[in-house]
Amino acid sequence: MDLSPFVESLRRDLVATASVAGDDARAAAERLLGALDSSVRLVLIDVLSAAAEEITAEVAPGSVEIRLRNREPEFVVSMAPPAPPVPPAPPPPPLFEADDGTTARISLRLSDALKARVEEAASGVGASVNAYLVRALNDAVNDAHHRAGRKPSSDHRPGRSLSGWVR
Repeated sequence: MDLSPFVESLRRDLVATASVAGDDARAAAERLLGALDSSVRLVLIDVLSAAAEEITAEVAPGSVEIRLRNREPEFVVSMAPPAPPVPPAPPPPPLFEADDGTTARISLRLSDALKARVEEAASGVGASVNAYLVRALNDAVNDAHHRAGRKPSSDHRPGRSLSGWVR
């Protein structure tokens, strides 16, 4: 970006303003402007840098930078690649039937390999092995009832479920 037209415009305005006070004031203004040329360019570069920072904040994660080449600033615009799509959240676990609040204990024998896979799957969804197995069994029973054309024993209605932990 060529700053010369902007610096020259400022020079013309200041000389015109000083010439109102007479030829001596105009000559003094012209001498001062020669010394101020570098300062004016630095101020303009500072303004452009501040603008680039504000634009960068708006286009994040992209960026806008000011670089100097042969005493002239140039804008460098970098656009970040689009963020990968966020995978959809897993469906909420189904509600469990809460008959009368009692529970039953059973013994289940698993091979070491299957037990390790169950533990890995449970930790993958953030559940205990027991909670994971109860969910899996509940799903299996509901699916079996659905395939057989019977209504599942729980009163689970699609779109009207809650999930979470309660103490």
